[in-house]
Amino acid sequence: MTANDSTLDLVNRLSAGQPSDSDVVTPLFFRLGNIDDSQGLIRLLDRKPYIRIFDSIDQQLTELIKSYHPKFTLSDDEIRSLTAKHLAGIPKKEYGVWVYYPWSETLVHLLDEDEFIHMRTSRNRYKITQDEQALLMTKRIGVIGLSVGQSVSLTLCMERGFGELRIADFDELEITNLNRLRSGLHNMGLKKTVIVAREIAEIDPFLKVTCYHEGITDRNLEDFLLQDGKLDLLIDECDGVDVKINCRLAAKKYGIPVLMEASDRGTVDIERFDLEPERPILHGFVEHLDLSNVQRAKTMEEKLPYILPIVGIETMSPRLKASAIEIGQTISTWPQLASAVAFGGGMAADVCRRVLLGQFNQSGRYFIDLDELIGDQVKPNLTFKYTERSLSLDEMAAAASRVPPIVEHADIITDDEIRELVSAVGAAPSPGNNQPWKWYHDGKRFYLFHDIERSESFGDFQNMASYITFGTAIENLQLKANELGIRVVESLFPLDDCSRLIAVFSFIYSPVEKDELSHFLNIRCTSRRKGNGDKLSGDIIGNLQHAVRHFDNIRLKIVTGNEQIQHLAAIAGEAEKLRLFIPQGHYELFEKELRWTQREALETKDGLDIQTLELSPKDAIGFRVARDPIAVKLVAEWGLGRALENMTGDLMKTASAIGLVVIPKFDRAILIEAGKAVERIWLSATKNRLSMQPVLASVLHFARVIHGKDAVDMPDWIQKRFGELKSEFDGIFQNTNSDESVFLFRLFYGDPPEIKSLRLDTDQFFYSSKSHGS
Repeated sequence: MTANDSTLDLVNRLSAGQPSDSDVVTPLFFRLGNIDDSQGLIRLLDRKPYIRIFDSIDQQLTELIKSYHPKFTLSDDEIRSLTAKHLAGIPKKEYGVWVYYPWSETLVHLLDEDEFIHMRTSRNRYKITQDEQALLMTKRIGVIGLSVGQSVSLTLCMERGFGELRIADFDELEITNLNRLRSGLHNMGLKKTVIVAREIAEIDPFLKVTCYHEGITDRNLEDFLLQDGKLDLLIDECDGVDVKINCRLAAKKYGIPVLMEASDRGTVDIERFDLEPERPILHGFVEHLDLSNVQRAKTMEEKLPYILPIVGIETMSPRLKASAIEIGQTISTWPQLASAVAFGGGMAADVCRRVLLGQFNQSGRYFIDLDELIGDQVKPNLTFKYTERSLSLDEMAAAASRVPPIVEHADIITDDEIRELVSAVGAAPSPGNNQPWKWYHDGKRFYLFHDIERSESFGDFQNMASYITFGTAIENLQLKANELGIRVVESLFPLDDCSRLIAVFSFIYSPVEKDELSHFLNIRCTSRRKGNGDKLSGDIIGNLQHAVRHFDNIRLKIVTGNEQIQHLAAIAGEAEKLRLFIPQGHYELFEKELRWTQREALETKDGLDIQTLELSPKDAIGFRVARDPIAVKLVAEWGLGRALENMTGDLMKTASAIGLVVIPKFDRAILIEAGKAVERIWLSATKNRLSMQPVLASVLHFARVIHGKDAVDMPDWIQKRFGELKSEFDGIFQNTNSDESVFLFRLFYGDPPEIKSLRLDTDQFFYSSKSHGS
C-alpha cells in the first residue's frame, strides 16, 4: 500500500466515524439478582468486550455504613463486619445495580436507587431537610434554553431539586457555545438537550429527564407545561422573544410560576402566576405592545420593542451595554461568560428550591451584582462644573441704561409689533435647541443678552456656536421688522465691560425692501429624516448662494458629488463618536441636551425631545445603551464604537448636498455675521422645499483643536484624530489656511418632521422695563 493509499484509507475511516445513537439519553440498568438482567449484561459484554467498567461498590458501601453510624468513628474491622451484615449474603458483584451508558460505552456499579439517593443527598442535610428533599423530588421543573439553562439544570440535578426535569432546545452544540456551556469537544454537533440529559444521567441515573429536542413550538408548548402532570416551575433561559412571551402567557393561564436568570449583573426575575393569577407578564413592561404580533417579528428591528423591556436596558451592566454597541459591528450576538452563567445557575437553583418549598413567595426582578458587591469603590467623576449664571433683570436693565444712543431719532414701536418681533427671534435655531438668549426692552430699544448658563458647554468653544445662533436670531429680527415696515439699526457689543450684551437695536419706521424669506420664519425647522438622494439643480444652488451675497466675510461651499458626500458622512459620523468619547461631550448630549420623555420636553421647552430624532426601534435602544458613560468609556478604551458613527453617517449619506459656511478669521462679530448667513441659507432652502440639518460636531471640535492651545481638554489620541479628520475635511472643501469652517449642514429632499422641538414661552426669554417696573 502506498502512502497515498494509507492517507485515503485514513480519510475514509474518519469520514465513516463510529455508529452511534445521537439522541440516546437514557442508560440501561442491570440488577444481577434478576436472571434476565444478568444474562442481558453477559450478552452486552460479549458483544462489546471493549466496554470500560468502573466498580467502586466497596467505597460506596463503606460510606453507606458510616452514614448509618454518624456518632461513631468506625474501625476497618467494624466497617467490614457491618458491611457483611448489610449484604446479608449477597455477593458484592450482585449488590446494587450496574448502569450502562451507551454513548460512552461505560458500565458503572452503583448502590441501588434508595441507597444511592440517600448517599447523594446526605451532604445536603440540613440545608435541606429530609422532608424538604422528599418534597422537592416530587416536583416538575421545565427549562427552556440550554446554553445558560445547562448550568441551572445541572445545579438542580446535583441538589436533587426535582423529580422530573423537562428540557427544551432545538439547537446543537457549536464551538462558540463552549465559552459558557460545559461540555467536551467530542459533543459538538450534538443537540444541547442530549448533552444535558446525558450529563444528568451520569451524575444521577435515577432522575427523570424528558427532552424536547425540537425546542418549544406552538404545537408542543402546552404538552411541555402539562403532559404527565403540570409543571411546578418554569425556567426561561431561551433567546427567542416569541417563546419568552408565549411561554409566559401559557404559564399565566395555568398558574405556573416563571423564573428567568439573565447572567448579567446576577439578574434573577420571578413571576408568581401561581399566587397572582392576574399578574401581567414581565411585570407589565410589555403591556403597551401588541403581543399577538410577536411571532411575526423576524428582523432585529421588529424584535427590539419586545427585547427592550425583557432585557431592561437601564439596568444592564456597563460592559454588556458596551458590548451591545458592538453587536452587528464586531460581534454577532450578546456575549455571556462562563463565570456569570455558573453564578446564575447557582442563584436560579437556590430560588427554585425556595419557591418550590414555599419559602419565597414574591415576584420581582433582583440583582446580585458582583461588580458592585465585590469591587473597587472608587467611582469615576462623571459630573462637570458649570460656573456661569444667567443675568438678572436688574443686571440687564443696568447694562442697558449705560448703552449710548446709536441713532439720533428712533421710533417707539407698538406692543403688537413687539410681539411679532419677539416671536420671530424666538423661532431662531440654536445648537441642541438651547435658546441661549435673553431679550430686554427698555421701552425704546431691544437688547440681546447671552444667557450663557444655557449654552456653556465643551462644544461651544469660546462661544462659537452661540455667536452663530445670535446671528440667526438677529437675521430673524431684521426680516420680520422689514416685513412690518421697520428699519432696524444694530450695534454689536456696545459695552466693552459687558461681554454678555451681544447687541442693541433701535427701530425706525421707514419704507424698506421686504424679503420674502420672512414668510418662512415659522416654517423653517430641523429635519433629521433620511433624504431620497435626489440631486440639487443648478438653480437651487444658485438661490442658496444668492441668499448670502451681501455678506462680505461669508463664503458658502456646497458639494454634491457622491464620493465627496460619502467621505464627509464618514468624517461627520466619526466626529460624533469622538464627541461621545470625551466625557464632558457625552454628558452634555445625554444629560443636558436630550429630553427623554414628553413630560421633560413639556417642562423645559428646550433641548432635543428624543421624539424629534424619529429613531428606529434599534436606534432608540442604541441611544439608551450609549447613555451610560462607563459603557461608552469602555468602547473608547477598546478602540471600537463604529455603531456610534452610524446614525449621523447614514443620514449624511442620503444628502442631496452638503454645505459649509466658511469665514476668514475666528472673530465674534464675524461669527454673528455667519449666523445671519446661516439663517438666510436655511430659509432659502425651506422656500425651495429642501430639508436641512446642521451637523456640527466636526467643525466645533476642529475649532477647539486649532484655537484651544492649552485649553483643548481632550485626550491626546482624540485630539490627534480630530486633526487628521480636519485635514481630510479641508481637502474635500479645498479649504486654505485662512478658511475657518464654522457651520456644516446637509441638504436633502424628504418628508417634513412629524414632531418639532418646543420653544421657550415668551416670558421665559423676553423682559421689558414695564415688567421691571412692576
